[in-house]
Formats: sequence, structure tokens, C-alpha cells
Amino acid sequence: MCGVRTIDWADGAIEIIDQTRLPEACVTLRLTTVDELIDAIRRLAVRGAPALGVAGALGVALAGGDRALIARLRAARPTAVNLAWGVDRAAAHLDEGPEAVLAAALRVRDEDLAACAAMGERGADLLEGDRLRVMTVCNTGGLAAVERGTALSVVQTLHERGRLEEAYALETRPLLQGARLTTWELARMGAPHRLVVDSAGPYLVSRGGVDAVLIGADRVAANGDTANKIGSYALALAAERAGVPFVVVAPESTIDAATPTGDHIEIEDRGPEEVLTLRGVRLAPEGTRALNPAFDVTPHDLITAIVTEKRVIRP
Repeated sequence: MCGVRTIDWADGAIEIIDQTRLPEACVTLRLTTVDELIDAIRRLAVRGAPALGVAGALGVALAGGDRALIARLRAARPTAVNLAWGVDRAAAHLDEGPEAVLAAALRVRDEDLAACAAMGERGADLLEGDRLRVMTVCNTGGLAAVERGTALSVVQTLHERGRLEEAYALETRPLLQGARLTTWELARMGAPHRLVVDSAGPYLVSRGGVDAVLIGADRVAANGDTANKIGSYALALAAERAGVPFVVVAPESTIDAATPTGDHIEIEDRGPEEVLTLRGVRLAPEGTRALNPAFDVTPHDLITAIVTEKRVIRP
């Protein structure tokens, strides 16, 4: 049985659930160096915008004041603004000593716990209907945060209130975060759910099979354009055509006022091997090339609402 928290601080080290091992095994890793943390971030052992914010802050506590290490940590993944945000929150206290840095990092962790609970309540309050069918992409639950998560926190709250008819999780190629992680979390919370292949999601929305689409976010630009896992944009287009609410659920830390529009968001390409292979098994013939953008950008005019822990924004 996994621990309750995806990421935490314990006896001078960072402890994370290794998400590359799920759902077959639930393994906790103990990270004692910044290099170990950077490796865990890059190979997605820890992932999800809120969790990356906490990882960034706790990583500064591991760095022992080494600003070069901190700079490497800050740049480990480019699209999610939360990683840099978390690093900067803790690094602002470097001149005050290690205890102050750790205290700042733990505040980031505790704020995330409170934010995820608040987003779940606020998002559930926003949606109308007693028995809702909701669709989501990637993984936005506790595995993407410390506990509960963002969009999946709304799903969990609906389930706890008896208002969830069914959750549809898109598989999320190429790394199958929806198939491996979201279904694992939905099963643990006892929520009724079914897995859907990515390309079927927009079709089901268009046919009236979904009451709301809920996604997380890795960065929200100043105008409301939102970067999220690849596949989100297609769902937004389908939701707009079908008249279905398309709701982004993300903490205030994901809103980047310094990024004017989605055109200014750097989209990470994770390289061809994730597309050409699946867990070590080659899918395409040798010599095949691939593109692998990990995120897409949904324009603000396709977004019904952005739910944070503090407010509901209607772009």
C-alpha cells in the first residue's frame, strides 16, 4: 500500500512515489541529492504541476546553498511553471540559512494540501447536475500533487457528495498516465470509471456522452490560454461544439502573469523514443522518426472557467 502523500520531506530527504512503477508496484523512493531529484523529474518518477512545485521547493532545501545546482533544478522541465515557482519560493530564503529554506519549502507543501482541497470543493460547486459524467485527460489526482490533486480532486469531491455517475479517463499516449495512474487513483477512491482511448474522447463528447470536461494545467498565460497534456485542445474543440463545460482546474501558482499568451509558452518535446516504444517494446519499424510534443495549448475562448483555490475565472 502506498503512502498517502505523493511527495514529502522525511529526515533530511525527499520521499516520492515512483510513478514509473505504477500500477504494477507502489514503490517509494528516497532522494538525498539534487541530482537524484532532477533525474526523478526528467524520467517522470515525480510529475504533475503542483507536485513539481513542491519538488522544486524541497530540492532547494537539499541543495545546501549551491546556486548552480538550484539553477539546474529550476530548468529540469520547461513547460510547467510550478517547478520554477517552487524553486524561487524557497531560494528567496537562501541568505537566511538552511532552516529558513526548509521552512519555506514546507510551506509550499502545506499550501498545496490546502489548495487541492479547496479546488475540489470550488469545482464541484461550479458544476450543475446531480449525476454527472465527467471526462479528464492525463493524471490530475493526488499523484500530480501532494494529495487529492486538481481536476481529479473535483471528481473525488463529486463522488464523495454522491453526484458522480461515472468518470471517463483518457489513456493519454504516449506514456499512458491516464491508463496507468488516473484509473489507479479512481479505483482507490471507489469512483465508478471507464478507460477511453485518446481519439475516442472528442467523439464521446460530441455525442452527448459527457456532462463536463475537467483538465489540469501546466501553465496558464496571462490571457487565459492554457498549456496542458497533449490531447486537451482536441477535447476543448469537441466541448465547444457540443456545448459542454470545459473547465481548467489549477492552483494560482500555475497562472503565469509574465507569459502574455499561449504563443509564448515553451512546449516540451520529450523525444521520439516515448512514441516509438512502449515500456521497452518497439512499436514502429527501425528508422521511423517521431514527434513528441508533451503538451498543447488551449486558447482561452474555448475555456468555460479556470478554477483555482481562490476564485473562478471566466476567460
